[in-house]
Amino acid sequence: MRCAECCWTVFVILIGLWTGEAQECGRPPMMNRIVGGSSASEGAWPWQVDIQTSQGHVCGGSIISDSWVLSAAHCFPYPNDISSYTIYAGRFQLNGWNPDESSHRIRRVVVPLGYTNHEYGQDIALVELSTPVVWSDRIQPVCLPYPNVEFSSDMKCMVTGWGDIREGVALQGVGPLQEVEVPIIDSATCQDMYLTHPSENVDIRADMMCAGFPEGGKDSCQGDSGGPLVCKISDGSWVQAGIVSFGLNCAKANRPGVYAKVSSFSDFIQGHVGGVQLKSASSHNWADRVMVLIRTLTLLVLVQILR
Repeated sequence: MRCAECCWTVFVILIGLWTGEAQECGRPPMMNRIVGGSSASEGAWPWQVDIQTSQGHVCGGSIISDSWVLSAAHCFPYPNDISSYTIYAGRFQLNGWNPDESSHRIRRVVVPLGYTNHEYGQDIALVELSTPVVWSDRIQPVCLPYPNVEFSSDMKCMVTGWGDIREGVALQGVGPLQEVEVPIIDSATCQDMYLTHPSENVDIRADMMCAGFPEGGKDSCQGDSGGPLVCKISDGSWVQAGIVSFGLNCAKANRPGVYAKVSSFSDFIQGHVGGVQLKSASSHNWADRVMVLIRTLTLLVLVQILR
């Protein structure tokens, strides 16, 4: 009897693990939005956060679990001095009223050992909140990629933030969250584009990726740092491919935005954050299917034991 009870308990736990996973990632409940260098619709990007200090807005970030935000290391030049920072989740207007937002202090910031400057790579920060977010239509996690996942060249992705709308021109009025669609640029092409400016030495490293247009015109800008570059995969969910890192000016020809490549840091993220949800660059992910198969077979074995 005790064995049967024990097996039944395990069975119930596995059912819970199978069906009661973390908040589903990458699927905004508010689906309507405007595409292309303009204001987003409210709730369109529910993982976006606003990172502020006592001086105001400094960076963006994305929610990856109820207690962790993903951002850029250069947004935290002194990661042990975080007392002035506040993170706002569920925010839409930078300078207006946001009835669905919540504010959070920071417990700690984790950056890769050896990070020195965003142009040398490793420009990623894991930000642990002092209090967890509460899931709602306006507060949701983004999906992250499996290690070493590559997003194909010319794949259209979205970058969001409250940064400058043009070089040196801050977001005006109430400051609604901005979005712009940009294509992925393969690293070799991106490096060649930057080589057209030999006086400006930019090295596109293995943990970086690029997105933008050869002719410029659409790009992330100052104040967007740390924010997400997300790509929609074929199952309809959004996966964060990049973290806004740096560029030379904004939206200039042959100077696409440079992003920290999130898939290069998947192991680093999982080593510190539990419960992140990983996906491939498409919905046909063998790892997901293997996990489902393992779970199914485990449940079938337990059912046989309990009979």
